[in-house]
Amino acid sequence: MTPPPDHALARDRALGSDLVTYAARLVRAVRQQLPQGPGARILSILDQHGALSVTALAGIDRCSQPTMSVAVRQLEEQGQVSRVAHPDDARSTLVHLTDGGRAELARVREANGRMVAERLTGSTTHTTEDLRTAVALLRDLLDAPASPTDPGGASP
Repeated sequence: MTPPPDHALARDRALGSDLVTYAARLVRAVRQQLPQGPGARILSILDQHGALSVTALAGIDRCSQPTMSVAVRQLEEQGQVSRVAHPDDARSTLVHLTDGGRAELARVREANGRMVAERLTGSTTHTTEDLRTAVALLRDLLDAPASPTDPGGASP
């Protein structure tokens, strides 16, 4: 496969930058209209990765371990996560998503979806098929292996 011409690569880089910028802005707009707090992020991380240690959660969320410990404790008090002994390290625990946490995550995701659907309904230029294409593109980009030049996980 021949590499794309320089102008096509520059165009794709600019469009890629716009995609990340506008995806981040959409997330911020949703969070401003539907405040969710850090709990939703943590529940989403556990849904994606499965049970994790507090240290691993903090690493993925890019926060300090003490900050994550407080957030996990709050979620535990709300019945959204539970801790169990780590099978490989008796000094550590793993944080698990509970049925209550799954229900809360489903509620948050439904509210997010409702907000986006309402914005799409008001659009005169975009269709449900456009939204389906955008979702497929984001999913494929997230599922693709990171390139050696990708610093990984940085966001604007």
